[in-house]
Amino acid sequence: MTKAQEVYDRVEALVASGVRKADAFRQVADEFGQPFNSMRGAYYAHTRTSGQSTPRSRKREAANGDPIEQATSVLTRAVESIDAEVAAAKTRVDEAKTEYEHLRDTAAERKANIQVKIDALKA
Repeated sequence: MTKAQEVYDRVEALVASGVRKADAFRQVADEFGQPFNSMRGAYYAHTRTSGQSTPRSRKREAANGDPIEQATSVLTRAVESIDAEVAAAKTRVDEAKTEYEHLRDTAAERKANIQVKIDALKA
């Protein structure tokens, strides 16, 4: 089993148990001792290689047809794209907030662990 498969399985298990996906990535990152974004990358790399995500189509629409209809179609997709960008930004903000809160909440413990090591080296 690849690391990406392990990450994917662990994240999916956590999400199935009710954990938010961002929190699941954070927990898996702690378990593996890896950065948060590395776990996200491994997860999504696995979804691409396993065929669970679908690549975007690169087909162009036929050039013939009503120019007004084509322009309307392009502008409608542009509006939908803006909505998608806003939703993606909201997701990134939520993940960043979760990461900030996790780092803030664990800072004292992490600092104390490092201080113990410093004190042991000085002894």
